[in-house]
Amino acid sequence: MPVFELTEHIVFPLPAFAEPDGLLAVGGDLSTDRLLAAYSMGIFPWYTEGSPILWWSPNPRLVLFPAELRVSRNLRRTVRKNIFTVTLDRAFRDVIRSCAEVHSARSGDTWITADMEAAYNRLHTEGYAHSVESWLHGELVGGLYGVSLGGVFFGESMFTKVSDASKVAFVKLTECLQKWGFEVVDCQVDTRHLRSLGARGIPRSEFMQILEAAVPRPEPAGMWKELSGCEI
Repeated sequence: MPVFELTEHIVFPLPAFAEPDGLLAVGGDLSTDRLLAAYSMGIFPWYTEGSPILWWSPNPRLVLFPAELRVSRNLRRTVRKNIFTVTLDRAFRDVIRSCAEVHSARSGDTWITADMEAAYNRLHTEGYAHSVESWLHGELVGGLYGVSLGGVFFGESMFTKVSDASKVAFVKLTECLQKWGFEVVDCQVDTRHLRSLGARGIPRSEFMQILEAAVPRPEPAGMWKELSGCEI
């Protein structure tokens, strides 16, 4: 199938037209309106510096249903010891910057380009992107960030500087999402790490049905750090 070229109009082709590897479209921009339109259709940007913006919709899609979170005995012990202080939306800019630096150091490149970083910082300011932070003795040592729409959390990236720091953040987040009635965590790309925590692949058609029902749902207003009902 052809890869679609986007114009200035915020319109995406149906995800069913994506290439076998998930590539759907190229071009466009990273405006808040376009990003929100993309996520609501199960589409996300993923590209490297110097490349045009590439838009993806993989099939199958790796997701985690909050009730299916799987925590190993050792990780559960770490969570119970409260080794890390876990917060919500305390340091979004630091989390996304750390994710970019860790991935760049590991592979020599990162999809969290300067433009991507700026775009998600805007999403955070507007209340759509959120971070979870793990702190050790006052130092940020792990965390993750993603986009929240209705009853879906679209995970973007995580980093860790201390063993289990990002895993604890993910566990705490997932437990909160379950309490808040979220339907699913979109993990986007299939990894052994996420599967170990209970994520599994589902057909894109099933994922789209979930989005259709869950994205329009109202979400508690305001930044997550102001929300109640979830003990971090």
